[in-house]
Amino acid sequence: MGSRGIPADKVNLRLILVSGRTKEFLFSHSSSAADITDHVYSNWPTEWSEEKLPETNILRLIYQGRFLHGNVTLGALQLPLGKTTVMHLVARENLPEPNNQGQLKKDKSGEASCSLCCVLL
Repeated sequence: MGSRGIPADKVNLRLILVSGRTKEFLFSHSSSAADITDHVYSNWPTEWSEEKLPETNILRLIYQGRFLHGNVTLGALQLPLGKTTVMHLVARENLPEPNNQGQLKKDKSGEASCSLCCVLL
């Protein structure tokens, strides 16, 4: 057993809603973000009964300030087994594209150019 009675082969996720309500769930390292949101949606906690459950499963996880895309696993995030990790849970239909926001791209000449345009008024 890990800390606070968490099984040594599980990750304890403490999910936080925008309202600040929290609930803990146990998952394996092979669980993906999609698996987690599906499980939470299907097993909406009674403690969250005052929270409006979205009509469709558009729940998304945020970890360390980034949205997790559906196929990323807890193991790929290198989350410690037997410990608690905190993530935010939000209802959002679309996710930003990974790794392309505000990054500089090099053209064939080796010059860096910004992939975002700015307009000054």
